[in-house]
Parts: sequence; C-alpha cells; structure tokens
Amino acid sequence: MKKEILVIRRETTADHRAVEELIRESFWNVYRPGCLEHFVIHRLREDPAFVPELDLVMERDGRLIGQNMFLRAKIQADNGREIPIMTMGPICIAPDCKRQGYGKLLLDESLERATALGCGALCFEGNIDFYGKSGFTYASAFGIRYHDLPEGADASFFLCRELIPGYLRDVTGVYSPPEGYFAADREPEAFAAFDALFPPKEKLKLPGQLV
Repeated sequence: MKKEILVIRRETTADHRAVEELIRESFWNVYRPGCLEHFVIHRLREDPAFVPELDLVMERDGRLIGQNMFLRAKIQADNGREIPIMTMGPICIAPDCKRQGYGKLLLDESLERATALGCGALCFEGNIDFYGKSGFTYASAFGIRYHDLPEGADASFFLCRELIPGYLRDVTGVYSPPEGYFAADREPEAFAAFDALFPPKEKLKLPGQLV
C-alpha cells in the first residue's frame, strides 16, 4: 500500500481561496445556520495581531485538508500587568478527513512551532474532549477569566495551555479575543457580499448549534 504524504507548511497567498472554501465546508451549519468563519479568517490575515509564521495548512498527497492560524493576544492581569500570550483558530480539517487523527497532528505541530517562536501560553475557545488530548485544560485552572462572562456562568468552553512551564504562575486576570474575531458581526454587509462569492449552500437550523 502506498504511504500517504502529509505536509504541514505556511499558507501562501495562492492558498487563500482554497483555505476559505475548506473552512466554509468544514464549519457550515455546525455552530449556526451557515457559517462565518471563512470571512473571519479572510479578515484576520490583515489583523495587526496576526502571526504569519503560524498561519499553517496541511496537505495530504498534495490536497489541502487542514488549516490553523495564530494571533497575538494578552491577559489583562489583576495586578495591572499585561501578559502576552497567543490564541488560535479557526482550526479545521476537511469534512471527509475528520476523526482520522489529522486534526491532532496539525494541532500538535502548530503548538511545537508556537513554542519555538517563544509563545508562553495559549487561550482560546474549544472542546476539552478534543483539545485536552493535546495538553489543554480549563482556563479557570490558571485563574484566567473570559471577558464579559458573568460570574458563575459556564466557562467550560474556555481553554488554556502553558507552552512554557510556569509562564502563568501567579497570574490571574481576564482574556479578551482579538477584535478581528468579531468581523462578521461588525461588518454584516461586507460579510454577506463576501459569502455571495461562494457557491450557494442551504442554511439549516440543527440541534446543538450555538446560534
């Protein structure tokens, strides 16, 4: 049997449309009817917080099947300091390649590269069942709170991992996602025009969606 060839490399300008199509297919009707992640990543590439060295794609036998992206972020510590960290996502794998281990391979390679760049810790929103296998835990374990989340509200979606051991020792504070993640909500007309450039797909309201 021929062994598959997997490559994880930096995204190029020539990849942009294919990556946006991949993200749209991967997230369509998952968290809401339709999706907005393909527009978000379109905007994030020009965000001041964007980390080009960690804008990654995965290919299998020459076919694009995965993507991940990192942005600089910070924790506003309770003692007034700003603690530089990173966040990531959207991370996705082609629908027909999910649940085959590719997502973890891409994630773990991404984390190794972020560590090599000196990233001390990551905070982001995700499912502990998947990300826990790569060393993430609830951010509350580090004393990190999600912005504007009422006290006592469910924060199980908010995850964290130290990449430099001890980086968050004695740190408590609040994390806020980079502004670019809210692009679709703040630019509804631009989002609608952008989505219209892609083939029509049916938007469905499904059980388990967040919106």
